[in-house]
Amino acid sequence: MKKPVLFRFSAAVPILVLAVQPLLAQGPSDSDRLEKLERAVEQLQKRNTQLEAEIKSLKKQTAAAPTAPAVPAEGPTKKQVVYDGKTSAEKNVSLPEKPPVYVLQGGPEIKLTLGGFIQVNFEDGDVSAFEGRFGLTALKDRLRLRRARISLIGEFAEQFDFKIEGDFENSDGISSNRTDFSGTDIFINWHKFPEAQIKLGQWKAPFGLEQLTPDTKIFTIERSLPTGALTPERQLGVQFWGQPLTHVWPEEKDFLTYYAGIFNGNGRNTTISDNNNFMAVGRLELMPFKGKLFGQDSSLKLGGDILNSRDDKGVNISQTLNLLVNHDGSLSPFVLPGADERTAWSADAWFTIGPFDLIGEYLAEDVDGRTVAGVAPGFKNFDPSGWYVQGSYFIIPKTVQAAVKWESLEPDQVADDNIRSITAGLNYYIHGDSVKVMVDYVHTWSDFREAHPQFGSDNFDEVIGRVQVIF
Repeated sequence: MKKPVLFRFSAAVPILVLAVQPLLAQGPSDSDRLEKLERAVEQLQKRNTQLEAEIKSLKKQTAAAPTAPAVPAEGPTKKQVVYDGKTSAEKNVSLPEKPPVYVLQGGPEIKLTLGGFIQVNFEDGDVSAFEGRFGLTALKDRLRLRRARISLIGEFAEQFDFKIEGDFENSDGISSNRTDFSGTDIFINWHKFPEAQIKLGQWKAPFGLEQLTPDTKIFTIERSLPTGALTPERQLGVQFWGQPLTHVWPEEKDFLTYYAGIFNGNGRNTTISDNNNFMAVGRLELMPFKGKLFGQDSSLKLGGDILNSRDDKGVNISQTLNLLVNHDGSLSPFVLPGADERTAWSADAWFTIGPFDLIGEYLAEDVDGRTVAGVAPGFKNFDPSGWYVQGSYFIIPKTVQAAVKWESLEPDQVADDNIRSITAGLNYYIHGDSVKVMVDYVHTWSDFREAHPQFGSDNFDEVIGRVQVIF
């Protein structure tokens, strides 16, 4: 690379000074000194001529060099025609940036999260026969918007948190040709003291392990019939709950969790209660072990529940599935023809070791009629009960999971009214629970149909598929 001309010219000046200094220092005649000075000036002129020639050459090269392309404007642009009086040309013009779209809290919340999930089912065969839907209550093959929920979760600096959630769904209890939108979880929770929190609003009453496990986390597509028939699901109420060891023994805070609440007892999204009596519900959870077994993450969780409720005529005591035995052995929701008093209890266990989970639960209930103002209950006392055992294993870690569930419900209203099912499923976790595909095969037996073959088949088969997305 050639050095700049200015540098070369400035470098020549000290050369001239160095050439002149020896002449001045010598003592010979003036004519000698003058001759040497003339030669030095002549050399300088020649060098100056060379520099001028180099300057001209550089100017020619610069003029011939191609023009560097214009740097495109950052951000969005549009084409615009520019006219200078002689010619017109197109050029990119930067557009003004749009302000970002954002959501602000309406109050003093320190945290606000918008989310939800969608579950779409494909159901083929004896649809929902494992829920007692056959014969009089049989359903057709279908595509079903099982759940489509949107939720808003927030927290205040004053130790309060809240949740508002609604559900668009195709509900079998609403209509076969339209969707229903209703509130699911709508509550406020005061959590200043982890050992003693207070919760008010609407949510799932603390009864039943499978019922309390989130819809997006269960290992089979649908919950078992005993869970749907014998648990209270969502209710309006107030609850005290907490983990007593949070500060006393922080490393083992999950060892003990308690829940105790009172609820209206007649379902969700209601404006009135059926009577002046509240449903009382309590649950106790223990985690006696959480650590490593054979080098794998393991845990054991135990639970127990108790419930008591005095209900009036017209209350549905099987609020999510079916319990009333029809004359052909199928099941329907059990709406009380008269007043009752119910006492229910359950026990559950969940053992995990690495990729393997084993879950079991037993539920039982005593439903006794009450005579109110001289009016008989209109039904006989009965004691329904049920259980399920479920095992699951990740064939491919965190990706492909196989699950098997055996379940049984005895409604205890007529002889041989037991319904049993076995479910075999495969779950594909594309992105954890956030994007998941599930396929289940369910085989169901009806002991009543087996004892009374005149009503039809006692064996039923169904295939269910589900796609789930959490956002």
